[in-house]
Amino acid sequence: MSKKSYPLAKVYGLLETGPVLLLTTQDGQQANVMTLSWHTLLEFEPPQLGCVVSDRGFSHRALQATGEAVLNIPTVEIAEQVVGCGNTTGAEVDKFAQFGLTRRAAHQVAPPLIDECYASLECRLVDTGMVSTYGLYVLEVVAAWVDPAVSEPRTLHHRGYGHFMVAGESIHLPSRMR
Repeated sequence: MSKKSYPLAKVYGLLETGPVLLLTTQDGQQANVMTLSWHTLLEFEPPQLGCVVSDRGFSHRALQATGEAVLNIPTVEIAEQVVGCGNTTGAEVDKFAQFGLTRRAAHQVAPPLIDECYASLECRLVDTGMVSTYGLYVLEVVAAWVDPAVSEPRTLHHRGYGHFMVAGESIHLPSRMR
């Protein structure tokens, strides 16, 4: 097979590690939703994730101030709302109202869960050592919720510049992991 040169600015679309998320934060009384695609699992138990949150946004300030967030996992059914949240700022608009997203009280953190998402992970900030250089926050999941009616979630995976892949067929292969 012959390969051709690929633009370095597009490499992230080849390596995207997981589904697009809706990160919720709450600073005082104001809750916000941010679309997030740059994240990676760092530890299994307790579950810890690294998430890149730009220092130019409202969510960054709220996460810094409170140390809490919820990672909500949407499916393709709300793809337009996910993109809409990513194209607006919480400093100017209530994204819950604007995009018809339903808040649900979390159990261990202040930011809300999003009902329309099939899963929600309540998180606390555990490491900010790489925030100033990379915008990378390390969050620990302290409570997790899934909709039992969704057995094969069709999650969104960002490929760059408005292109998404939707999770499809699942396969199961033998593994030593339980």
